[in-house]
Amino acid sequence: MAGTRRRFPLKWLVLLAAVAALFAASRLLPVAEWTKHLESWISRQGAAGYVAFYAVYVVAALLFVPGAALTIAGGFVFGLARGTALVSAAATTAAALAFLIARHVARGAVEARARKDRRFTAIDKAIGERGWKIVALLRLSPAVPFSLSNYFYGLTAIRFWPYVLTSWLAMLPGTLLYVYLGAAGKAAARGEGRSAAENVYLALGLAATVAVTVYLTKVARAALRKAGAGSGD
Repeated sequence: MAGTRRRFPLKWLVLLAAVAALFAASRLLPVAEWTKHLESWISRQGAAGYVAFYAVYVVAALLFVPGAALTIAGGFVFGLARGTALVSAAATTAAALAFLIARHVARGAVEARARKDRRFTAIDKAIGERGWKIVALLRLSPAVPFSLSNYFYGLTAIRFWPYVLTSWLAMLPGTLLYVYLGAAGKAAARGEGRSAAENVYLALGLAATVAVTVYLTKVARAALRKAGAGSGD
């Protein structure tokens, strides 16, 4: 419990720092000009630009690269709707591939890594008893990092398609939050011509997204502790 209390604030402090950095950059750097050039380049690439981002995201997740920066970049470059769809597809693909690698290709290596992480035993037992419900809760409030957990799930009793569907749906709130950050940063960078009402709407939308994500995280943590899969780490 003490560890949980220490970590939870840090996560949101980092998130607030990211928001502050985005808005500071929009004021101190020629971000608006850079954004226009980037959007122009993406539009010239057509479908290849989307495919390139998708492929980079999937490979990065498989190689344990934290996805927060790429998720924010997806919102900045592609906007809220397209960015959410693209990042969601890429994250779900990475989760599915890591699961299959652990289950059918590199099971021995993943098992050796899992034995070193005391959280895995509790997670494995909980998934064996409650299946996809535990995966959903862990996705909302991950007890282990996203990339590592994808491999761990391949060692559990859950079947592939329930795992993929659950992962896709349960990852959406977090994906939406970070993509929204990127989209908000883009809006701030190109803020000329926006009315005060539009600025208020943007801020309220961000605040609401953060509030919902925080609430879901708290609910998931409480449910995991009750199920015996929670961790103080």
